[in-house]
Amino acid sequence: MCRIIGCVLSSGEAAPLLRSALKRLEYGGYDSVGIATLYGGRLYVKKDAGKIDEVHARLNLDDMPGSVGIGHTRWATHGAPTRVNAHPHTDCHGIVAVVHNGIIDNFSQVKQELVDRGHRFLSRTDTEVIAHLVEEGLEGGLSLKEAVLKAVKRLEGSYAIAVASVKEPDKLVCVRKESPLLLGLGEGANYCASDPVAFIPYTRRVVALENGDLAVLTSSSYEVFRVQDGVPVKRKLVTITWSLEQAEKHGFPHFMLKEIYEQPQSLRYALSLQEVYLDLIAEFLDRGKEVFLVAAGTSYHACLAASYMLAKLAKLSTHPVIASEFVEWYGPSINIDSVILAVSQSGETADVLNAIDYARFRAATILGVTNVVGSTLTRVSRAYIVQQSGPEIGVAATKTYTAQLAVLAQLALKLARKRGKVSQDEIDELKDELKKIPGLVGDVLARHGDTMKTLAKKYVNTRSIYFLGRGLSYATALEGRLKLLEVAYIPAIAYPAGESKHGPISLIEKGFPVVFVAPPDETRKSSIGNMMELKARGAKIIALADENDEEVKGLADDFIGMPSVSPILSPIVYIVPLQLFAYYTAVEKGLDPDKPRNLAKSVTVP
Repeated sequence: MCRIIGCVLSSGEAAPLLRSALKRLEYGGYDSVGIATLYGGRLYVKKDAGKIDEVHARLNLDDMPGSVGIGHTRWATHGAPTRVNAHPHTDCHGIVAVVHNGIIDNFSQVKQELVDRGHRFLSRTDTEVIAHLVEEGLEGGLSLKEAVLKAVKRLEGSYAIAVASVKEPDKLVCVRKESPLLLGLGEGANYCASDPVAFIPYTRRVVALENGDLAVLTSSSYEVFRVQDGVPVKRKLVTITWSLEQAEKHGFPHFMLKEIYEQPQSLRYALSLQEVYLDLIAEFLDRGKEVFLVAAGTSYHACLAASYMLAKLAKLSTHPVIASEFVEWYGPSINIDSVILAVSQSGETADVLNAIDYARFRAATILGVTNVVGSTLTRVSRAYIVQQSGPEIGVAATKTYTAQLAVLAQLALKLARKRGKVSQDEIDELKDELKKIPGLVGDVLARHGDTMKTLAKKYVNTRSIYFLGRGLSYATALEGRLKLLEVAYIPAIAYPAGESKHGPISLIEKGFPVVFVAPPDETRKSSIGNMMELKARGAKIIALADENDEEVKGLADDFIGMPSVSPILSPIVYIVPLQLFAYYTAVEKGLDPDKPRNLAKSVTVP
């Protein structure tokens, strides 16, 4: 996720303040940085790819005049991390500067309309269309507020935007839709930012904008309006009591918990992909005589789930493969007819890169799903998708996993439609269900946060835990088990539930906890049979099942009722309680879930 900051000062220079604010936002991760200020009827802009200190050393970001300005750290989603794609973005005549966090879904269409009207674009970002839309409004005689209001009504997607213009150099206009945006109210200065850590040294008085709010800031005043009709509205003023460290985590005690609770938003971003990229990768998958899904760790579990989705919906048989085993298992069979879909959060996972390098030299088609534009995976792939999760600070993957699942589910639907294997009515129904997934995940977080905390207290001292699931839910069982291993260090075993009586059942004794992932799919009856087998031998059954499943509820010692969701999409929703369980178990044991021992966020060595 990008970070933005804006300030309107009654005196003093904005640039050094903006740079220090951006420095405090570094924890969120970024690939480029930029600042724009207003002074003497002119717009000053300095920006480049790289870390803040590196860019400052090259450009001296402090050496920009003016008491009004905006700043930005970028996490690339459209366009590689380069100087020209860094924010702020400007219009044709250098009268408007814009910073933006979010994704403009219809930017391609808007950009083409603007180009047809004579506008010149420099970047490959979605954000630049905003500057040109505001430019048109100003040149048509509108005020800055009116021009921004008109511009955002043309946009579809999510955004937090701050706009500065030489036409009205004493103010900033900012707008929020879905992406976070706060106002900071100071003495002789006002601020806007995506994160309060940006302005906490200057003020703790905060107004949180709501979806569809537009605010106009000067050094001594602020006004908030509804975008829908331009009517002024009042928003609550609060005083932040967090420390700077707490502010970085939005009041959450750990980044892992913060990122678990960010999943409704990261899923909305993952469901806002440009159709052209989904179509392109679906086309390549359809051409392949053999398709391999290659990944490591959590991403491998996403591939395992995707293999079920592709088989069920598109009737496409695929091979999910752990990247470090790929060459030994399948290397000699790889050829020009092979398609490799590599999935890597960082795009730099050494085992994944080694596997696709081998496949490239055997003329295979390489496709990618990653969270990092400009990563090695994006450079070597024939086509790739950026999952748009924003940076993930916690070592244990949470929001990036559910985003991967959302991307892969969309690919499965695209391919199903292309191959004519599923009726259009069923595809439309599943697409509608996908749109509801962020809300369902939000419901699970609201309902089961305390539930999983209580469950963690109950089982914190257990010596081992089983995670069982059938079919698609086996991937969820594997991922739930991995989270517990990673952050709570409890030995855990994940199996296909049907295999439980082929060995693992021998370990069952009175009180042994077994987690069953049991959505209402075609495997439900068999899963109930497995529950009964293990319960008869003394196991404690922890069941994740539909909230209306009274039969499972009657068997379970601990029942986590889940919202109704199509079984094919259930992994995205059903993993969330298990993420919380792992997190709270680690906390109960006095461990730091953000820094699990011996683990790194991106494994860049084989």
